Amino acid sequence: MSHIKKITAIALFTLTLTGLGCSRGSEQATEPVELSIWGVFDDEDNYGEVMESYRALHPNVSLSFREFRYEEYKEALIRAFAEGDGPDIFLLHNDWVKEYQSLIVPLPDALTISYQEVKGAIKKDVVNVVRTEPTISMRAFNDRFIDIVEEDAILPYQPNEDKDAVNKVFALPLAMDTMALYWNKDLLNAAGIASAPTTWNAFQDAVMKLTKTDDLGRIVQSGAAMGTSDNVERSADLLALLMMQNGTQMADANGEATFDKLPADQTGNLPGLDAVRFYTDFANPTKAVYTWNADEPNSFDAFAKGTTAMFFGYAYHLPLIKTAAPKLNFAISAVPQIDGGRQVNFGNYWMATVSKDSEHVNYAWDFVQFLTTDAEQNVKYLGAARKPPALRSLIAGQLEDEELSAFASQVLTAKSWYRGKDVITAEAALRELIDNILGGSVDPTQAIHRAVSQVNQTL
Repeated sequence: MSHIKKITAIALFTLTLTGLGCSRGSEQATEPVELSIWGVFDDEDNYGEVMESYRALHPNVSLSFREFRYEEYKEALIRAFAEGDGPDIFLLHNDWVKEYQSLIVPLPDALTISYQEVKGAIKKDVVNVVRTEPTISMRAFNDRFIDIVEEDAILPYQPNEDKDAVNKVFALPLAMDTMALYWNKDLLNAAGIASAPTTWNAFQDAVMKLTKTDDLGRIVQSGAAMGTSDNVERSADLLALLMMQNGTQMADANGEATFDKLPADQTGNLPGLDAVRFYTDFANPTKAVYTWNADEPNSFDAFAKGTTAMFFGYAYHLPLIKTAAPKLNFAISAVPQIDGGRQVNFGNYWMATVSKDSEHVNYAWDFVQFLTTDAEQNVKYLGAARKPPALRSLIAGQLEDEELSAFASQVLTAKSWYRGKDVITAEAALRELIDNILGGSVDPTQAIHRAVSQVNQTL
């Protein structure tokens, strides 16, 4: 995605409706409504079928989608909102919602929308009717979506100081990606390993069998791309996953990072620090599981070239691997878990929300609900985008999908954590923590305290 794309907004006919009042967000059916949508990592075709279905119900609405490169997206959003030219609907990563909360109008309790209907038993007349309908309730929200969504999408809302804060929906998920284990079938077959490891103990054993070095001790085949910071894709996510699997409380109820603390029900070593040590062992030449170092190429590139046997990635990596290495013989499995521990996976996903400056708030939120909460419509998007679902009712339908089943099987146990209002800084803090533990020049306890302090400075 090297350039910005835009769907041409389609002009649609409008039917006349009289005798109805008009206010911002609840337009008469005679008024055309244009909704702009901004996002990243999506082709406009992913929304095409859902857009057509929505326009069939609301012919006065036209929709346009504008795709940005990830590197320019945040700057484009802030600049557009500052100039009063922002989109009606925009996509946010799940850990950006609090950062953009002041720019969002939360989901209203009800929406007033015009519909096209056919009336009459003998003579069929196409008419527009206006309805005011309740939006998704909190109970329905929790019934439909997997647990992780509530943590990211529902935030306290206080319209003014005279009223108490109430919980409101600030965004709704399009899909749910999870970190999984990609593995080179040819390399595992050659090592006598029949299937991907399901536990970290088995993973360590597999790494030792798969790693090959030359006479000078240089790695010529890596068992897994793991242990360093900058050349491992989503290393901060992988480290956070290990911490959470090991019982670390990443943040408290106020959102402050706490991964340097011992949970109240535990004794002994800091589980967060143990997780960092486990992670960095794979890049420590003194350890039996040594298989990776800072001189290796990017983990994605190494896997695509066939020089590393296992790679941790998301569903969005799948088409990239197919493009980079069309002949690579690989499979995808659930991420390993701690033997006898509780199942924890890492969620990474995008949500749609509505700008407080939109002139068509009702229609904007109505389309977002249509796209995300209606299973019939959401499955159209998922099918086009090839992503796992956030709706509980759609999970079973992907468990037999050869490519997506590993990701879909993990969504019910997916977790995330609030990383402050500057995600880039928070992730950099975790990568620095990896470097400090690996380098050995900083006391481990001081290193993890420093990482927590860096994250909390962004709150």
